[in-house]
Amino acid sequence: MTPGRAAHPGPPPAHSDVTVVGGGAAGLSLAHRLTETGAATVTVIEPPDGPLRPAERTWCYWHAGTDGLEGAVTTTWPLLRVHGADGRPVTVDPAPFTYRMLRSTDFENLVRGRLAGSDRNRLLRATADAVRSVPGGAEVRCTLPGGRTTTLRSRRAFDSRPLPALPPARTQLLQHFRGWFVRTATARFDPGIADLMDFRVPQPSHGLAFGYVLPLAPDRALVEYTEFSRRTLTTPAYESALGHYCRDVLRLGEYTVERTEQGLIPMTDARFRHRAGASVFRIGTAGGATRPATGYTFAAVQRQSRAIAAALRAGRGTVPAPHGRRALAMDAIMLRALDTGRIDGPAFFTGLFRHVPAERLLRFLDGTASLREDWGIGLRTPVRPMLATAAELPFLPRRTRPLTEAGAPHR
Repeated sequence: MTPGRAAHPGPPPAHSDVTVVGGGAAGLSLAHRLTETGAATVTVIEPPDGPLRPAERTWCYWHAGTDGLEGAVTTTWPLLRVHGADGRPVTVDPAPFTYRMLRSTDFENLVRGRLAGSDRNRLLRATADAVRSVPGGAEVRCTLPGGRTTTLRSRRAFDSRPLPALPPARTQLLQHFRGWFVRTATARFDPGIADLMDFRVPQPSHGLAFGYVLPLAPDRALVEYTEFSRRTLTTPAYESALGHYCRDVLRLGEYTVERTEQGLIPMTDARFRHRAGASVFRIGTAGGATRPATGYTFAAVQRQSRAIAAALRAGRGTVPAPHGRRALAMDAIMLRALDTGRIDGPAFFTGLFRHVPAERLLRFLDGTASLREDWGIGLRTPVRPMLATAAELPFLPRRTRPLTEAGAPHR
């Protein structure tokens, strides 16, 4: 792959079938599916190097079989484990699913290579200033790195940029975390098992907290401390929690921290608009792809990207929602029950992994389970608190809660 060819230093094309705004997981995933299927010609606009360009990120998801992302997947785990607050582990085999990790740099290279393979597609380094519908399609006004402005036109535009403020919601928590890529002096990790939730950490007064361990080798792993709560922590507080987890819970012994990553994901029952104009659509977290009760986003982005590609290939102008209404309704109840403390978060999630077959549970968490399976899993939850929460929700007002009021994101 030649980066210069993908970015095309010459003038950008005046028109393409689709303009994708944003080079994160959602934007790159849609570009990948559109070019993979030949459903449309694509121009991807992503920020130039600088403060607007995010640091390298890690994305994880589960999937069965091949999905076209194998060239970017760095590690897979066939087994999953959850540690209850009582210290008892639950190890499950989610076959046919495997848990997979991508680094954003590898995913970018995969998509850029596909874009570079055709003169009909383009990646443009620029800052998108305005995206709007115009007669006959969509228009994106951009500022190039040298300061010159340009306007791109396409039949449709898909905007993945973060919203300036979240829509009004009845409930909003934040999933916030900091992770260390650690190397230990001796073999301390099992590369065949990913620890999704380890509740052996001190629990906050509101919400829940857990450790997250993704082994990369017997002596290397990504170790994270995560909270579901209303406010983020200071960097020293995250560092202290990670130090306690590595030293006193995992008992890693001597280790070094090779690099860090940090993130913030909104968990909200807000209603996200999927359409911002006749020919402008929102995708990714801005379009509601983040699962409200878990924060999972990447798998929903893949499903929606494939569905958009199929719709465009068939000549349809509709864009499917990333999550169904039933899944969102169940999530709104679960999220409110967690926020009010009606259910004990560590016991709730540990109980699901202990009592529900892993493959079925993962489909439930992804929002792809059947109605019968949803009901069956629902009966495994604390029924009385859930019913009380469901009865309360219709009477709660939706309020705007900007992320800046909950705590500033660190990246």
